Amino acid sequence: MPLPFDLSMGAGAFLAAALFAAAFIRGYSGFGFSAIFIILAALVTNPLPLIPVVFACEIAMTAFQARGIRPHIDWRRSCALLAGAAVATLPAVAVMARLGPDQARLVISVLILALSLLLLSGWSLTRPIGAAGHVAVGVASGMANSAGVGGLPAAAFMTAQPIPPAVFRATMIVFLTGIDLMALPVMSAHGLTGPDTLWGVVLAFPILGAGVWVGSRGFALAAPHLFRRYVVTLMAGLAALNIAKAAL
Repeated sequence: MPLPFDLSMGAGAFLAAALFAAAFIRGYSGFGFSAIFIILAALVTNPLPLIPVVFACEIAMTAFQARGIRPHIDWRRSCALLAGAAVATLPAVAVMARLGPDQARLVISVLILALSLLLLSGWSLTRPIGAAGHVAVGVASGMANSAGVGGLPAAAFMTAQPIPPAVFRATMIVFLTGIDLMALPVMSAHGLTGPDTLWGVVLAFPILGAGVWVGSRGFALAAPHLFRRYVVTLMAGLAALNIAKAAL
């Protein structure tokens, strides 16, 4: 049976490995799944049609993690971030849907590199941020989510605040699920979903389950803040590689 999106067997195997690695990272740290998978996918194919698959996968992974994260969710932060994202999702997806494959790959890579460098900079906030600040960051995340990386602005913002790792992880999972649920119908309206999207999700599901399970077990055993730094460094390196490829 042919693979979705006209993928070759080699590209399909590479994406399966990338999916497991990204699911492990999501299970461990609560964010990074979309950015890691999409930036890896951009090395072998046009990542734009894969973004709806990634969003459906994010939603499915929340079902695996829901029971364990429920006591740690900061609903005030989540709701404020989601309110901002709701404002930006429709226009941002409309713009992204008009990009060609090379343009989409470059835009996604530049965005991931810039946000990764922000996360690595050690930037921190010196005073508590209220609902208005969270809404503003939600707008930025909604715009970035058109490229499949809406979690990175929120992750940068929350990392800059003194938030316990379990609360960070749980709140990010809820926020990512919410912005993906917003974006999927808009992407469908712009013709970015189809039969290949559903087939891609079906193939991805068992890989997701395994990756999230392994990553969630790791969260209880090691220091997630150090792991997040390794993940962001990896994202920055892969984004720089894609930008270099586009420039050649």
